[in-house]
Amino acid sequence: MNARTPHTPAVRRIGITLAASVSALSLTACGVIDGIGGGDSSATPEKGDDITVGLLLPDKATARFEKFDHPLIKKEVDSLTNGKGKIDYANAESSPDKQSQQFQQMIEDQVDVVLVDAVDAKAIAPDVQKAKDAGIPVIAYDRLAEGPISAYVSHDNELVGEVQGRSLVEELGSKAAASKVVMMNGDPADPNTARFKDGALDELEGEVDIAKRYDTDKWSPEIAKKNMERAIASVGLSNIAAVYSANDGMAGAVIDALKEAGAGKIPPVTGQDANLDAIQRIVAGEQFMTVYKPFAQEATNAAKMAVYKVQGRDIEFDALTQDSVDSESEENIPAQLVSVVAVTQKNIESTVVQDGVYTVKEICTAEYAADCAAIGLK
Repeated sequence: MNARTPHTPAVRRIGITLAASVSALSLTACGVIDGIGGGDSSATPEKGDDITVGLLLPDKATARFEKFDHPLIKKEVDSLTNGKGKIDYANAESSPDKQSQQFQQMIEDQVDVVLVDAVDAKAIAPDVQKAKDAGIPVIAYDRLAEGPISAYVSHDNELVGEVQGRSLVEELGSKAAASKVVMMNGDPADPNTARFKDGALDELEGEVDIAKRYDTDKWSPEIAKKNMERAIASVGLSNIAAVYSANDGMAGAVIDALKEAGAGKIPPVTGQDANLDAIQRIVAGEQFMTVYKPFAQEATNAAKMAVYKVQGRDIEFDALTQDSVDSESEENIPAQLVSVVAVTQKNIESTVVQDGVYTVKEICTAEYAADCAAIGLK
């Protein structure tokens, strides 16, 4: 896999995440001051508040990037720089070539630092090297890009898969060993996919019968739906006890395929990202769970890391990067790995509602009002 296990212990294990409520606004990023790393400080001249942060996000299909990550990072940069800092933003819309062009334009525009969530972690490496050569530090955001990056901020992605896998095993209970499970994994070009998969397999292998496994190019719901149709034809609709879906977009497609095949009751289906439609499917009893990755903490700390890096504030930067990860091209990359929370019908209110991601009104539209009332969400 592209990112190895952190050298310092990340917040773990499954039991505390399945039922716990975590407030993204109350979590703290800082630890002991004498942390590791600090990256290549020689390439980052000290500057004041008049800085430009380049922000490269990978797609618009994942709802959180446009709705949460971009505005949260922009707000934090503005706050940290007394309104003088700027965000140069571009979205690659799932195209590695487009993202490379956007990256090169930011280098030409001489932004002070780049936050990049890579569409393709390997393909982005030459652009990361060009930025370094130009004296522009690069911080990998959400996905671990290859090349000489200065730092990495994401969620504990192996834990994401573990939470998903364990939730299925616990839901299947005493029937788990005889249960046929379909695995719908993410895009092989995304370095996080291997982490999600490894975490899930740690929980599923030996506990259930993994009947079919699929990788999903570009996390495409259309491809996931076709693969689910193949799984139904091969395994048999009535024989599928659960579906591991790596994210919410694919979960929706999997559920559509099951419905169209005539499923009277949808078997447990996992997800990730806590998209609004996924939360509504959970309310309606169609999707079993999703993994909520507190957006506010990841985004605001990414903004802090970018600003601190440019301004040469090494103590603050080091305090935010207490973890360490390796990519295939770099070792001992200073990192922050944020923990995650499983969301089911039981804790919607104490997670995504409490953290201000969605209001009850947004979730409980007319179509879902009766379902919300049935689970006490009001």
